[in-house]
Amino acid sequence: MAKFNNEIVERITDLIKSDTYTIAEICKMANIDEATYYRWKSEKKEFCESIKKAEEDRRQFFVIEAKKSLIKKIQGYTVQEKKTVTVESGKKDEAGKPIPKIKEQTIIDKYFQPDTAAIIFTLCNTDPENWRNRQFNEVTGKIKVGKELADEIYE
Repeated sequence: MAKFNNEIVERITDLIKSDTYTIAEICKMANIDEATYYRWKSEKKEFCESIKKAEEDRRQFFVIEAKKSLIKKIQGYTVQEKKTVTVESGKKDEAGKPIPKIKEQTIIDKYFQPDTAAIIFTLCNTDPENWRNRQFNEVTGKIKVGKELADEIYE
């Protein structure tokens, strides 16, 4: 059984912050049993608080990255595509594999337009007074019931 210490706690919290690993994966990488993880979490307040802090840090990281991506989708962005054409040079490496020779290399700037859905999403969520996906309809007038309504419709 693993002994509780700051080094293991730091390893576990770093894993939680860095990715969306499962508890089983985290325990395997930290060399502890899952039962130990859950026991520590219920018995050791500082461990439980460290886990919660690491999970919150990860959520905040995802929020920041999502905002960056949304900004790119709203403004449009450019990426570089690199295309390399190779041919055999006739030379071989120590393992006997042919060494390729670069024949042609092209770099293309590819522009992605602003995304309409991202723009609408942002406007609806940041300026709901002027941009909303709902319409409010108010029906006024008298309500007729039964034969009166039917006679009026078919006149």
